Amino acid sequence: MTDTGSLDIQNLQVRYGPVTALRGVDLKVSAGTCVLLLGPNGAGKTSLLKAVAGFVPFSGRILYEHAELPRSGRSSNAKRGISLVPEGRGTLNALTVGENLRLGGYLRRERETKADVQQWVDFFPALKGRINQKAGSLSGGEQQMLALARAMMCRPRLLLLDEPSMGLAPSIAEVIFSKIAELLSEGVSVLIVEQNLARVVSVVSSVYVLSLGEVALRTTAAELSASDDVREQLLDYL
Repeated sequence: MTDTGSLDIQNLQVRYGPVTALRGVDLKVSAGTCVLLLGPNGAGKTSLLKAVAGFVPFSGRILYEHAELPRSGRSSNAKRGISLVPEGRGTLNALTVGENLRLGGYLRRERETKADVQQWVDFFPALKGRINQKAGSLSGGEQQMLALARAMMCRPRLLLLDEPSMGLAPSIAEVIFSKIAELLSEGVSVLIVEQNLARVVSVVSSVYVLSLGEVALRTTAAELSASDDVREQLLDYL
């Protein structure tokens, strides 16, 4: 296996003025794997994703495919092959499905994005026939599919997902997780924040739990599934 999409976070610290969101976090995502990030509200999960995506400044080191990412937080790392689907989806509701998708591929040539628009509409059949429909008229599940499709338009090798099943019916969440599994099978690496533990554990390899901006627990999906002690320890932090 190559190191395509791999991530190595070392001593990551993120501050917002006097407030410390992350302190000394170490985390790894191996190429082609899915790592789950858990923790209560305010633990620093979203700050970690935003630091990797390039949206907030940080100290420490973030190595992506062995190359160090800039610390400034002034520009997206999408051009490096990292794509973030934020909590709340972030679709532009006044624009059509097609316009949202084309915006996702803004870093690429227009003639390249046309084929990808069709590819990702085919990947999410619920979007078929909706290219000219306003994103705001879609259901919550359809908007989440659109957000994932838009994120894939820049052809990322590392996908960052912040609560992708939040507010979705179980049947729609099942579709979302099945699509994440397909992306993993195609070699995309994934770092996911998700509270639907019972469902997401089937696609993840490692689990990190944040508490007060620090890694409180690290385990594997196999250990989590097999050990009552590990599950009880995890629940202490959630």
